[in-house]
Amino acid sequence: MNQLTIQQLNVGDSATTKKAFTEKDVLTFAEVSSDYNPVHVDKEYPKETMFKKQIVHGMLVGSLFSAIFGVQMPGLGSIYTKQSLKFTNPVYFGDEIEATVTVREMMIDRNRVIFDCVAKNQNGDVVIVGEATIMPPKESDNA
Repeated sequence: MNQLTIQQLNVGDSATTKKAFTEKDVLTFAEVSSDYNPVHVDKEYPKETMFKKQIVHGMLVGSLFSAIFGVQMPGLGSIYTKQSLKFTNPVYFGDEIEATVTVREMMIDRNRVIFDCVAKNQNGDVVIVGEATIMPPKESDNA
């Protein structure tokens, strides 16, 4: 697990994670979040929608960004202060999503870092774009 201070980050730095989403992931997220929208949890309902089959909750996919911030960059001790997400394409069961965060701006005096966030499926289609603001840890125990 990383623990990077603002002094250890640079504009353009990036980190990535990948995950293939399963029906079990979706059903577990529905239970935890209480979001039982039938487009996610019902096998028949989505056939009548524009999606034609079940889709993964957008917020579940968006949680990949949180995983990056909390573990990789900046990592341990980071505080998530803001996130925007735009869902541009559906994510279906079995899709492998690659989420990437990239340092866009650093506000050293306020100890804030603004990241661009992008998630793509296995075909390279963008499924989420967004922006996050993170407070990195002030001191690293790894120094």
